[in-house]
Amino acid sequence: MQRRFRLTRSEDFKRVRRSGKSYAHPLVVLIALKSEKSDQPRVRVGVAAGRTVGTAVTRNRTKRLLREAMRTLILDIASGFDLILIARPGLASASLEETRQAVLQLLQRAKILNPVHES
Repeated sequence: MQRRFRLTRSEDFKRVRRSGKSYAHPLVVLIALKSEKSDQPRVRVGVAAGRTVGTAVTRNRTKRLLREAMRTLILDIASGFDLILIARPGLASASLEETRQAVLQLLQRAKILNPVHES
């Protein structure tokens, strides 16, 4: 996922966590919030993995999995959203395809996929 699509500032993470709507899956939690900035038409995604996921190596692997899953889906998401993906412990043993399907299900439940690309 390109850096311009990343949610990086602590204040942005806090705002999305506080005001966003969450959607849960056994592997991932999605928190979505419509962006307040009208000059930010693109989607921004933040990725997090807590200590319950595992060691630092495992947490970094799960974050890489989530970023790669989002990289292929980012253009299909309606613009103007800030998203946070939070890894759950089951993600540590999941494949890339399982991760991609989990993220896709969450995006469909949140109804933020562009209608043309929904399957």
